[in-house]
Amino acid sequence: MLALSAEGILPKVDYAIFADTGWEPQAVYAHLDRLEQEIAKPAGIPVLRVSAGNIRSDALNPDHRFASMSLHILNKDGRPGMTRRQCTGEYKVKPIKQKVRELLGHPYPSRIPKGVFVEQWVGISTDEFHRAKDADVKYMRNRHPLLDLGWSRADCVRYLTSLGLAKTPKSSCLGCPFHGNAQWRHIRDTSPSEWADVVEFDAAIRQGNARANASGSRLLGEAFLHRSRVPLSQAPIDHVTAAERAALRIDADEADALENGVVDGCSPWGCRGDADVLTRDDFGLAT
Repeated sequence: MLALSAEGILPKVDYAIFADTGWEPQAVYAHLDRLEQEIAKPAGIPVLRVSAGNIRSDALNPDHRFASMSLHILNKDGRPGMTRRQCTGEYKVKPIKQKVRELLGHPYPSRIPKGVFVEQWVGISTDEFHRAKDADVKYMRNRHPLLDLGWSRADCVRYLTSLGLAKTPKSSCLGCPFHGNAQWRHIRDTSPSEWADVVEFDAAIRQGNARANASGSRLLGEAFLHRSRVPLSQAPIDHVTAAERAALRIDADEADALENGVVDGCSPWGCRGDADVLTRDDFGLAT
């Protein structure tokens, strides 16, 4: 959407907002820098980076209130479960809303006058049309330009490829519990330092987040990043799922769109914890 706006295919937006959890892959930060320099700045579109803190550090800090990640739990009786998911709202949605209020000239807790609002673009493609929803506050009105264009995810991939951005990385926390095997393998095989980081974090949260433990609310079971509920260093991430095999039998662009049966990215407006396949709009664009 940022490139479409910069090229004049879509109207020019006033801002692009990136919500940084503090624990993105380095490839994402490098890509963001490139987008800002090569696409946004020449078009006069400011890229605003907002953050509510570093989600990794916060989870391991006993003195910090932590909005929990949806960790995979193995209860003492052997039953599987998951912890409550609060991270998307706290680390992505909330800082974006705070910035939008500032841009409107009415920072929290001031009241926003009736009729004052921002038009917010959400990058939902036709593959995920069911995710198109109205905003939950009156000062934000959602628009879905990719749906207006009738673009699928494959159309987006082809367009990015035409701009030399075929290797656009997927934005999500390094240690997101909703990663599929393909994403875990990608981290392990392409970035040893980031793999060591997530393996270390997986071991550190075995009893839940540090604040809960310090306050006496210790987890009754064990927490894991991988859905198999075994330590990440031992998890069966080399297993190729049926969805991955199916993706290999179709067009390369579509295969990228359907990798591992889920989109391994995290959108402020559609966490993968809400359904099987979610959008990957990493920017909120406003007019």
